[in-house]
Amino acid sequence: MDEKDWVAIRVLYEERNISRAAERLYISQPALTYRLKNLEQQFGTSLFFKIRGGIEFTSEGLYLANYADEMIKKMQRTKDHILNMKNEVRGTLRLGVSSNFAQYKLPRILKRFSEKYPNVQFNVNTGWSTDIMNLLHSSSVQLGILRGNYNWYGIKTLIHKERLCLISKKEVDMTKLAELPFINYKTDSSLKGLIDGWWHDRFSEPPFVTMETDRQETCKEMVKNDLGIAILPEICLQPSDHLHTYQLTYKNGEPVVRNTWLMYDQDSLRLSIVKSFIEFLNDYSNTY
Repeated sequence: MDEKDWVAIRVLYEERNISRAAERLYISQPALTYRLKNLEQQFGTSLFFKIRGGIEFTSEGLYLANYADEMIKKMQRTKDHILNMKNEVRGTLRLGVSSNFAQYKLPRILKRFSEKYPNVQFNVNTGWSTDIMNLLHSSSVQLGILRGNYNWYGIKTLIHKERLCLISKKEVDMTKLAELPFINYKTDSSLKGLIDGWWHDRFSEPPFVTMETDRQETCKEMVKNDLGIAILPEICLQPSDHLHTYQLTYKNGEPVVRNTWLMYDQDSLRLSIVKSFIEFLNDYSNTY
């Protein structure tokens, strides 16, 4: 097996469908099938079998998929350390970043970092913070930027705080929110728990939910068209939205705050590219 075989097996394991795997690998389906048959001949066993709508791995195939994933990670670590031996800030920085931070903050950060270190490339995965935690635990990324409170065995640094805000097209009476149409959106459990916790602290009845949207931006557009109220993190709001915003507080007067954390493993600091980005991000976070 070589690196191309490892990648082919991993992608096939993720997709469980030869056509979709071939598309992700940018090769033809016959070419992928030929490569897989060669692997089966090499190991003298079947690696998968066809099922309705795709394929399923045999026990031998599952073992090989785990092996391929491990070898890909070892190869990446080897490349990282060889580049690091040159004492230069260069190579590929692998980041896992919460979607909101990636949309509103990350592009400017990466632009400024690349201006300082032009020999650095970026491999960025974005998603809900729960997804980023999974990437961290599997060592698929070197650094994770997550929003909300998550347990992490490595190093965890607070880089940003923001308030949660109620938004409305018109002025509202904050004591009568339960009577107003409320617009929900899909989000991770951390933010949902924060919103639900504040609501239960303030009201004895649930919100009058009239819409369930798939994204925060869709939710905000509904509010901008006066179709209801919503609660969003401050990071999502711009002066150009022309909305009334009310920063949330609990009954005891404490603000409802959403934290953004930088998380990484202690061993990652051995890499100059990772260490340089951490230092850069910590300096940058003091300016916004």
